[in-house]
Amino acid sequence: MSHQRRLGTAIRAARCAQRMTQAQLGRACGYSASAISRIESGLLRPADQPLAVIVQVLGLQLDALGLDQPANLSRDVTLDQEDAMLRRQLLVAGMAAAGTSMLPSAAATAADRPDASTRIVGALYGQTDSAPVSLQELGRALALARDQFTAARYENLGAALPGLLGTAQATRESLSGRAREEAHAYVARAWVLATELAVKGHEDVAWPAAERALAAAQSSGNPVVQGEAARVLAITMRRAGRPAAAVDLLRRTADSLCRDPDATSQAVAATLLMTAAYTAACGRRRSDALGLMGGAEDAVSRLASAGTRAPSQLFTVDATSAQADLYWVGVHTALGTPDEGVPYAARIAPGRLPTAERRARYGTDCARMWHHLGDHHRTFAALRFTEQVAPEEVRRPALRALTTDLLYAPASVSGVREFAARTGVS
Repeated sequence: MSHQRRLGTAIRAARCAQRMTQAQLGRACGYSASAISRIESGLLRPADQPLAVIVQVLGLQLDALGLDQPANLSRDVTLDQEDAMLRRQLLVAGMAAAGTSMLPSAAATAADRPDASTRIVGALYGQTDSAPVSLQELGRALALARDQFTAARYENLGAALPGLLGTAQATRESLSGRAREEAHAYVARAWVLATELAVKGHEDVAWPAAERALAAAQSSGNPVVQGEAARVLAITMRRAGRPAAAVDLLRRTADSLCRDPDATSQAVAATLLMTAAYTAACGRRRSDALGLMGGAEDAVSRLASAGTRAPSQLFTVDATSAQADLYWVGVHTALGTPDEGVPYAARIAPGRLPTAERRARYGTDCARMWHHLGDHHRTFAALRFTEQVAPEEVRRPALRALTTDLLYAPASVSGVREFAARTGVS
């Protein structure tokens, strides 16, 4: 990664950890929000004086990250009162968490834990004293972390990630040859989980986490892991307003995997096509979205008709007909044709979806579909279902926004006010 891109990544991660918007950071250093966006994407190099202010506001130690401190950085850099209030230490909580074991202590409470964004930033840039372990032990720890994600226990996953990432990277650095390639795959999958967690919280730090995942995946030489990492990177690209580039990445990666006769490669390719379809739908590219979903369904059908059963569970998303139906619901809602998603939702048996996280996704997508159709009662029923199967899911920003809409809808729905209070909306 170029120096300019690394600088932008560090700035983005630090800003997100401090809960600052691009506009707030821009006001502090004399740039527009769009200019800050270009700096964070590595497309614009800030001049020394504005860079000095950025470093001061964010408390960044660029030299500790292998980057050059601005020559004119001084304790005399002045900030207005509002921006001075935004200054916080970037890595205090994250580095504290990074020194813990691979899994969280049962004694730790939610109030004691830093938020997910801070934890991930700490894992990205904090210095840890993690010790290497055997590949078998690392694999078991990664499996436990994945179980936390699929069970929708995001608080526990966030607490586990810094230690897991530190240990995975220390283990990789201690190995060579084929064992090192295997460790690269473990590191990549740990960063995939970090990205998934950040995406659920709508955290911008998802982007640098996804970049770490893809870099490690490419070093592993494992095409399946590369596909998993490409998927989460594409999701962050879509969230950053680059759906066309995200679709292109997903297409190319899926095409590469489709040439591999291995069932797992074929299954991952199908999940990439589903993600590409939803991404195209978010960009209102109806023809592309429908074509990609058709391709995904064909891939799932080929696996079934050939009698070749893909693994019952891929890393985070499965390649099944039920999963395809779930994506059809999201695609039609994103395209503005939610009525066309209703038949797909009706034929899904949510209890047969493989994980709590996927069942919660069913509830979320149905809630969005009914909300777009103006059916407040069914929207609320879908939200209640999501709460039942995955209580932490309904505290995500997207679902809190849906709850807010119901709370202030012209026609009241019984129970919404109590639900809003339980989920932190009111």
